[in-house]
Amino acid sequence: MSERVVTSSASLGEAVPAAQAQGVETAIEDAVEIRLPADSAYLSVLRTATAGLAARLDFTLDEIEDLRIAVDEACAMLLPHAIETATLTCRFELTPDTLTVTVTIPTTRGQLPERDTFSWTVLSALAGDVDTGTNAERDVWIQLRKRRTPTGSG
Repeated sequence: MSERVVTSSASLGEAVPAAQAQGVETAIEDAVEIRLPADSAYLSVLRTATAGLAARLDFTLDEIEDLRIAVDEACAMLLPHAIETATLTCRFELTPDTLTVTVTIPTTRGQLPERDTFSWTVLSALAGDVDTGTNAERDVWIQLRKRRTPTGSG
């Protein structure tokens, strides 16, 4: 088991408490963390990383495209609330059949995304499990968890 982190400085903080809160202990085979300026011009980097990591887990082409769109949508939901000089953090955790993506951004008010919106419905349909949360520093995160379709399934 190894963990590879591509990052600059600050820690992720409480960006991924959902699995911990549920008492889920999964062995992370690999983890990749990318930090970018909170600007939509950089989202193509995250879409490309998402596709590459999902392909590494043998996701289907449709699942890869769904994940690319879901990561883009999660970022689009968070970016308008970012503080002026924010850094967007995207952490990818890979297990043998699951890719978990957590997008975190420091915000002005720490307000969670609405769950009864079209954007949230799109996220849920594309990614499977979707959660959101915040921490004391008003960092807001959205976590997407996509399980690979078992081999031989449609």
